[in-house]
Amino acid sequence: MIKVIALGDVHAEFDRLWQALRAAYAADADGLPTPPVREGRYRVVLLGDLVHPKSLEGYQKLTGLEDYDPKNPEHLRAASLAQASELLKVKRYLEAAAGNAVVILGNHDHAALHHDVLLGNAFGVEHREFDPKYGGRPLPPELAGWIASWPKSYELLGVQFAHAGPTPWLQTYDPFFYQSREAKTWWRQTPEYVRRSGYRFGVYGHTPVDEIVLDRKHGFAIIDALDRGQYLELLLDEDRLEVRPMVFAS
Repeated sequence: MIKVIALGDVHAEFDRLWQALRAAYAADADGLPTPPVREGRYRVVLLGDLVHPKSLEGYQKLTGLEDYDPKNPEHLRAASLAQASELLKVKRYLEAAAGNAVVILGNHDHAALHHDVLLGNAFGVEHREFDPKYGGRPLPPELAGWIASWPKSYELLGVQFAHAGPTPWLQTYDPFFYQSREAKTWWRQTPEYVRRSGYRFGVYGHTPVDEIVLDRKHGFAIIDALDRGQYLELLLDEDRLEVRPMVFAS
């Protein structure tokens, strides 16, 4: 029996990430894997979008700048350095987890790495901090190489974990991904995608939800609710699949 701790989009809420991992007994007070993770009895899956705060307030918290300006190169540098520092902690955690923790590549991670699209949030804040075209500071080579190695999908005992959805086109962050609404709506309009793709269950993020959506009929969960104090726990073996949303903070 394997326990999987799956966490939705981080968006630079690293305090929340560590709080959730500690609540799940997957990380210790030093930010390192606990024995069940190192031994493979627990698996940790982060569903991507580790970078880019969701709001202006998120950038203010991240940088400590109450007047954070997404067009000020010095403020962009502060945002880039702060996220790079936190990403190094996550990298240390994964390296110590001995293959029992994985990060899925999200579209924001892809954009921070490749600078092929300038993303913004619902509050009109553009994510310029890693893009030198806009005065940002690129990811350090060590982190860039690491992020480039993240998979777009991960499968364990017939359960798929991906950022936006189960199909290849929902894992390809090209212009069509952004032009179409399908990445946000597939789970309502075509929920049969998961079973049609051959998975017994699927776990996805990308679409913010007030609480984790668990569709047992079609076999999937939408879990972009880390900022709501929630993560997903799964108990897996060849014959057993138990899924339960977990609350770690109000």
